[in-house]
Amino acid sequence: MNDQATAPQGAVVIKKYANRRLYNTATSTYVTLEDLAEMVKKGTDFVVYDAKTGEEITRSVLTQIIFEEESKGQNLLPIKFLRQLIRFYGDSMQAFVPGFLEFSLESLTREQDKFRQQMMEAWGADPFKAIEEHSKRNMAMFSDAMRLFNPFTAMAGNAKPPEAPASNPGNSKEDLQALKDQLSAMQRRLDMLAGDK
Repeated sequence: MNDQATAPQGAVVIKKYANRRLYNTATSTYVTLEDLAEMVKKGTDFVVYDAKTGEEITRSVLTQIIFEEESKGQNLLPIKFLRQLIRFYGDSMQAFVPGFLEFSLESLTREQDKFRQQMMEAWGADPFKAIEEHSKRNMAMFSDAMRLFNPFTAMAGNAKPPEAPASNPGNSKEDLQALKDQLSAMQRRLDMLAGDK
């Protein structure tokens, strides 16, 4: 059987051998399930055939990829969904499930693309970096606003740090005067704030 003839046009043909090895006929290399997962993510279409029988086994290989991803801890499929999916096997609704799931996933993909586009338009090429910078600006504005409303914080921001007291007792009068000056400045600021209300 010529699997190239039965494969959809433009699809890469993958052959699976008895030893479970997967062979990419387009690149003439052996590939892993992870490689196939990357091909799916990049949008590369492929078809998998059993090398011995020529039977198409794409569905089982894709299911295997999902199993591998789930076993790595990347849980995408909720348990409730999996239970419900199993219940549909053999049910009268089984014939409708694939079409419904396909339609739902296509809708989700379209919405995801729209959301990405809106993020790009709103935030530029790297939306997460732009959001981070925006958050930093907001925090800086919030800090500035807090300084305006808290006179003690504003004073601390404008005042020079106090110098360490000298051991010379002659400086104690100067230190006391500096403290009085700071208290007077603080009182004037409080009076100004009270007058603004």
